Amino acid sequence: MSWTLLTSGAAVLKAGTHANSTIKVSGAALVQYADAAEGRIEAQTRRSWVDNYSSLSTGIKNILSDVAASIVAMDIVAYDNTGYLAREADMIMNKCDERINAGLSILKDFKSNQLQTP
Repeated sequence: MSWTLLTSGAAVLKAGTHANSTIKVSGAALVQYADAAEGRIEAQTRRSWVDNYSSLSTGIKNILSDVAASIVAMDIVAYDNTGYLAREADMIMNKCDERINAGLSILKDFKSNQLQTP
């Protein structure tokens, strides 16, 4: 599954400037976070997004990326939040949580046959 729905750069960017420098470059840890995020999205939406990724519209790919990167960003922040400024880690976690919940809500209700050409 690794890195189908997101890039490590997107997740690190969402984790903020003060994210732990060790975890930001740890390929092994980040791939575990990414695989878990992709699995969580598929489990919660009951759709096989990874297997059908190439056939998805750009808009849906962007939502999947935003949700997956936000999940991984939360894992990065949770790994070590000591480098963040006061309340910065909380603010990042809250913003990521908003993105995750909104994105999963859209993906759960997604019906491809209802997409319309503007």
